[in-house]
Amino acid sequence: MLKNNILIITLVLILSACATEKAPLSGVDGSAIPPAFAHFPDIPFPDKSFIDLGETKALGSGDNWIGSLVFTTPYNASSVFDFYMSEMPKLKWVEIATVRAKISHMTYIRDSRALQILVESDGSEAAKVTITAIPNQSGRRP
Repeated sequence: MLKNNILIITLVLILSACATEKAPLSGVDGSAIPPAFAHFPDIPFPDKSFIDLGETKALGSGDNWIGSLVFTTPYNASSVFDFYMSEMPKLKWVEIATVRAKISHMTYIRDSRALQILVESDGSEAAKVTITAIPNQSGRRP
């Protein structure tokens, strides 16, 4: 059963990445989200972001996915950091720690999950973002 779910999710992600028209992304404001990002409704995404299927390793969907989601955005790392500082609380994520640096780290919890966001510059005006979701077994609640 788990193998079937993993296969289905993988196929959906691959097929959605093959779409010729990509709709803009947004966080909480309700605009269109491309199919590859639709599996992660508990996370906001900057407009014009593109998932890296080669580096993304995620299981599940909805509010219960775990693993790492990797994507690029055409915005600089500082703007992406500010975006997550603004948008995460709107989805009821509680900030635990943040470090703004060459590779910025942000840690949040919500319900029974913890989330780490790494934002790094790709050497241009674009940024690479890695979001890792894991179960929160610490017992700490927002």
